Amino acid sequence: MKTLDHWFSEYAVSHQNETNKAIHYICVPAIFFSIVGLLMSIPPGILSNIFAGDFPLLENWAVPVLLLVLVFYFRLSIKMGLKVLVFAALCIVGNYFISLLAPLWLVSLIIFAVAWVGQFYGHKIEGKKPSFLKDLQFLLIGPAWVIDNLFK
Repeated sequence: MKTLDHWFSEYAVSHQNETNKAIHYICVPAIFFSIVGLLMSIPPGILSNIFAGDFPLLENWAVPVLLLVLVFYFRLSIKMGLKVLVFAALCIVGNYFISLLAPLWLVSLIIFAVAWVGQFYGHKIEGKKPSFLKDLQFLLIGPAWVIDNLFK
């Protein structure tokens, strides 16, 4: 299994340009946030039976998916797993409040589309293909790389 530092080294190869990095610092968290919102937009179905009461912050599909995703991060680093856990919790809370004001699926879809346009524009500036085209696991490394770089 690759270490977190190894993943970051590989990811950094196609993220050298300062403009591309700045775009990633905005767009990668936005994509993560929007995916959480899209998952929260799925009707809870069976999750409603798991929780006795009304727990909208837990009773959504983002929670079980994020628990699985967090396993990936915690296997790489306990510290990074905790950082992503905090970010994921903030995403759930933020999306919950958006859902009180507007259709969450629509807001999330718009954020998702705009952020991906930004990502590809950044890679056009960089002159290198996105890392996830080499290995899909880089879709999970991106958020960790941004967190690591923003909070060094």
